[in-house]
Amino acid sequence: MNLVLFGVLGYIAVQLAIGWWVSRRIRTEDDYLLAGRRMGLMLATGTIFATWFGAETCVGAAGEVFDGGISLTSAEPFGYGLCLMLMGLVFARPLWKRKLVTLADLFRERFSGGVERLAAVLMIPTSVLWAAAQVRAFGQVLASASTLEVEYAIVLAAGIAVIYTAFGGLLADAITDLIQGGALTIGLLVLLVAVVAALGGPSGAIEAIDRSRIHLAAESGVPWLATVEAWAIPILGSVVAQELVARISASRSPQVAQRASICGGAIYLAVGLIPVFLGLLAPGILGPLEHGEQALPLLAQKHLSPILYLVFAGGLVSAILSTVDSTLLVASSLLSHNVIQPLRPRMDERTKVRVARLGVVGFGFLALLLALGADGVFALVEQASAFGSAGVIVTVVFGLFTPLGGRSSAYAALLCGAAVYVLSAPAGCPYPYLASLAAALAAYLGSALIAPLLYPQFVRQAPPA
Repeated sequence: MNLVLFGVLGYIAVQLAIGWWVSRRIRTEDDYLLAGRRMGLMLATGTIFATWFGAETCVGAAGEVFDGGISLTSAEPFGYGLCLMLMGLVFARPLWKRKLVTLADLFRERFSGGVERLAAVLMIPTSVLWAAAQVRAFGQVLASASTLEVEYAIVLAAGIAVIYTAFGGLLADAITDLIQGGALTIGLLVLLVAVVAALGGPSGAIEAIDRSRIHLAAESGVPWLATVEAWAIPILGSVVAQELVARISASRSPQVAQRASICGGAIYLAVGLIPVFLGLLAPGILGPLEHGEQALPLLAQKHLSPILYLVFAGGLVSAILSTVDSTLLVASSLLSHNVIQPLRPRMDERTKVRVARLGVVGFGFLALLLALGADGVFALVEQASAFGSAGVIVTVVFGLFTPLGGRSSAYAALLCGAAVYVLSAPAGCPYPYLASLAAALAAYLGSALIAPLLYPQFVRQAPPA
């Protein structure tokens, strides 16, 4: 397998070269963070699909199904696919028309600079946690393809991811995403065909599935609120994630932004069913595993020739790189554009790009520490989607579509949503995200209706459309 490892590293080197070549076109902050706002439908669709279709869909979802089967509380890949479609149907056009650099810009325009900085601070951990999930999955792939211990493989993966991200901005990411998304789809299809053929064809594969691993929530005694919680996290927790908003803003027209998000979601759903199906088959093929997250790579090792395994592993690494690139870039953009630049308003474009690249390195190191200490890929992704996002989605909906509420309402929703989630999750609350969502909604409405009466001088209404 060392030969395969060298092949994967060679594949990574090619991706690095492409990213470096494209990155030479970067001159301004818009070039680095938003690809010059000129992405067409094919490029925008490809980067939306490849960015979302990362470790949690392949390694994480297959591992979760391997360990515990599938039920109505298993929202992957349906939750994130619906999330992308919801963005296209509801949010894409109005967000594009705002000409935002980051989502936090909306909070500044609609509410105040202080709300902008608070929103940025709350959104940064989401991207870093998501990056950590990709780094951990990257390490699992490298470990399964070599004799490296998982921990050492994760460290190596983090180093590669940081270098890859720091080279180029969103344009480099988007162009390589087209290659990466295609490579991953081909790799998964090759693995699916090989596994199904080894089991005697489609009928044999279906017969090989343990029916006890497929159950409905009612049959397993799971409360209906648990199902709502499981689906709310990927859909509401990610629909206005900065990774997605950046691609909406980078599209060359509102029509492209809308269609790309809907098409990306449809492709995500179709391709995302492959690792779920393989995760159901894996226990009968591989037997028990110490790390369920290695099920997909180990299936590939067992059923593919070295050359075909290289195609699969290269595609998987591509998906992870495309996602970690975006998440580290987003965390850095929120820090540099919405926190540091307001304090240093006279920075020139070269300095802005340099600060953003330094942020990538710093957040990459933090993602490494989180990846080493995490229980698993899927746990990291759930935390990423849930932390702070309740207040963000509530404030975005009211701020984008209504004149109701001012900066006090935004502060209340953001702070209450984050506080309730941080306090309720460790305390054992069964539905921490729903609790934080309810708290954020109540805080926004309460402040919007009461604050104008008590403190009219602090309430800033929405500007005319």
